[in-house]
Amino acid sequence: MTKDVIALTARMPDPLTVLAGLLSGGPDKLVHTAGQDAVVRLCDERGRPLVSVEAPLLVQVAGEAERLLGASAPPVPFWWTEARATTGVAEAERLAGTFAARLASLAGGTAWPPEAARSLAVVPSENASAGASQGVVVAPPADAGSPAVDVLTEQVAVVIADRPVVAMTAWLADAFRAAAEGGLGLQVVSPAGTTLSPAVRSALSDWPSRWVVQDERDGYYDGLSGAVLAWQGGMFAPVPAEGSGPEEDSVPGEPRARVAASYQEGVRDTGERQLAVTFRTVRPADDRLVLGGALEAVWRELTGAAPAGWGTAEPANLPWSPRRLTDVAFERAPEPTWAVVVGGPERPGLATVRVGRTTAGVEEEVTLAFGYGPDEEPPLDAVRRAAEVLATRHHLQSMLVQLRKARRDLAVPPRFEGPGVPVAFVLGAEEVRAMPGDRARRTPLAEAPVPLGATNRPALYYPLPGDPSDLSGWRDFERLMRHLKGE
Repeated sequence: MTKDVIALTARMPDPLTVLAGLLSGGPDKLVHTAGQDAVVRLCDERGRPLVSVEAPLLVQVAGEAERLLGASAPPVPFWWTEARATTGVAEAERLAGTFAARLASLAGGTAWPPEAARSLAVVPSENASAGASQGVVVAPPADAGSPAVDVLTEQVAVVIADRPVVAMTAWLADAFRAAAEGGLGLQVVSPAGTTLSPAVRSALSDWPSRWVVQDERDGYYDGLSGAVLAWQGGMFAPVPAEGSGPEEDSVPGEPRARVAASYQEGVRDTGERQLAVTFRTVRPADDRLVLGGALEAVWRELTGAAPAGWGTAEPANLPWSPRRLTDVAFERAPEPTWAVVVGGPERPGLATVRVGRTTAGVEEEVTLAFGYGPDEEPPLDAVRRAAEVLATRHHLQSMLVQLRKARRDLAVPPRFEGPGVPVAFVLGAEEVRAMPGDRARRTPLAEAPVPLGATNRPALYYPLPGDPSDLSGWRDFERLMRHLKGE
């Protein structure tokens, strides 16, 4: 299995420190660079990459090592350097471990996982026969694909992730891009007990992309749907159900699939909740435009503070700055920009932001969630205030707020979690104005919509039940959507 090894150091690994790490395979080994020289590879004598090392990342956001690795890190700012060992090569994992151990020793820090980085000694090659060169040569250009992809077929790219949280790391983001450019799905394989970052969950929603969880009883299953999977036709696909009975109930959306037993076990209400907010804004593209203000406004209304940090991958490494987010999006335009935003350890919060140019202007699509423990109350009274701020100051198009029975730490487990229940839906002022007649003001719901903003051009706030134990909220939401569409 592919192994990720990470050095968390107080000082930046300088070129000599990195060189000492790269010599973990001996003084004769050469290296190859990829990804515009952002990735360094050690390769065997046949040109196969053994270890891929990414450029060190300066992390200035507290709590990211704990959230993603369950590991202690030096005080912020600290340096995060990843080495990824190649699947199926016995010496690769030891090379990666020795590389991380040397960086931690020379730059002052620790390596994760601790058991993978116990030795500073040179790792001898196991691939060279007697009299053959033991040097590692430069990989030919044809082999210089995404360093995160372990298996490539005509249908999917497969990434094997052996870490506590499958996060949207730079490695994984690169694999998603490479798969999309090749018209392939991406399937992420992880061991039992691993969780998924919310930043990755939505990216795996399109077939045949999947989160594949290894399981002792059923072999493999989809961590999001529970469908039992097997490798067939060049990808992981559902195993058809046979017979009948509760253990072979079909999976919604995959009616012929059998549900894994592990997916259905341990499902109980712990009292933990998540408040999820999804919204879209559209603003004219001009020199005064600053992105991230809408997200910060909602974050402040719901938590009393601004986000802690952001980045274009996980870990989120930069202190929160709408201006810097704007600069990055401007540099990448007209290509879209994706970012992850996180809160402090005291209030788990995570958002993904997608910025793109359309004929209407600059769109921001935000998906945001906060976690609450059994003794904490989600601030539902602040939801309407947040909606009013978006409607009056940030050109809101639409907004949906849900309450879910789900983990406080926001990690997605490989077992059943109930759907969220709508708390409120908001329609922006321009969308209300575009509705024929008074359709937007009339409603099939028990409560009338509440105007937000200017009285002559208001946005409309539609209250919904929001009780996680009562799924009737979705029926009300669907009735409202059909009504607004004129169906």
